[in-house]
Amino acid sequence: MIFALNLQNNPESALYILFGAVIIIFLIFDLGFFNKNAHKVSLKSATYQSIFWVVISVAFGFLIYKYDGGAEVSLEFFSAYLTEYALSVDNIFVILLILRYFKIKEEYYHNILFWGVLGAIVFRAVFIFLGAYLVAQFHWILYIFGAFLVYSGVKIFFQKADDDLDPEKNVIIKFARKYLKITKGDFNGKFFVKRGQKFLFTPLFLVILLIESTDLIFAVDSIPAVFAITQSEFILYTSNIFAILGLRAKFFLLAGIIDRFYLLQKGLSFILIFIGAKMLLEFLDIHISIIVSFSIIVSTLLLSILISILVPQKKELSKELTNLEK
Repeated sequence: MIFALNLQNNPESALYILFGAVIIIFLIFDLGFFNKNAHKVSLKSATYQSIFWVVISVAFGFLIYKYDGGAEVSLEFFSAYLTEYALSVDNIFVILLILRYFKIKEEYYHNILFWGVLGAIVFRAVFIFLGAYLVAQFHWILYIFGAFLVYSGVKIFFQKADDDLDPEKNVIIKFARKYLKITKGDFNGKFFVKRGQKFLFTPLFLVILLIESTDLIFAVDSIPAVFAITQSEFILYTSNIFAILGLRAKFFLLAGIIDRFYLLQKGLSFILIFIGAKMLLEFLDIHISIIVSFSIIVSTLLLSILISILVPQKKELSKELTNLEK
């Protein structure tokens, strides 16, 4: 009753409360009830979880439409959500490479990604609210964001997915190996163990550090991108975190087939270039409507996925032909 009244009188505050409640309930139920023990997440479970987070996100967008700004604000939410959701595909690929590099058992993936998502929730909040403050004080920062996104988009277009991925070169990993005592065993998925009076850290702890640091790198691209869509801290943070909450389920869903979507990286680079150009055009007083932006983002994602499926990569096609011959 109180929530309903607050939703009518102060919708943004009420939706923030609902958003916070969803995150807290997710954390409690996910780790406390459903996933107490280490286990491999099945494709069926990953599918249900992915659908669940998409439905929750769409429902939240509908509440924004109904109580907090109508169609334009809800389109901002969905555009920001889709942008972050799409850009997280690259994040998934890198996380998968990290887990394979450290030879982590699949039953420990869930726990690692849970804490990775939790860290992302905290760090994204810092990035977004700091960025919103700076944009409010110095509007010209948006043009720097725009130029950076165009540069990033061009760079990603010509970059291979695993270029320059060497975990041992990571500054945080170097620091951890130098100053922390790292064990060789995984100790049943624990991040650290106590031996006498000393704490020893496991390789899984190194993986968490590496995933968090790479997420910060990806945030440098994705967060400026959503600033081109909206400068509302509420829309920025909620859309970003809903996309991040669905990241883990999407990881288990796409881990085995992500290589097939070989054009998705090109599509994501185009989206970054478009969003960056949109920000720069504001300087010339040329405005691209949120409806046009939303349509371009959605159509780019769908086309890159569809063409990847209909026109398989040469190496993928040769592999399928070999299997048929056998």
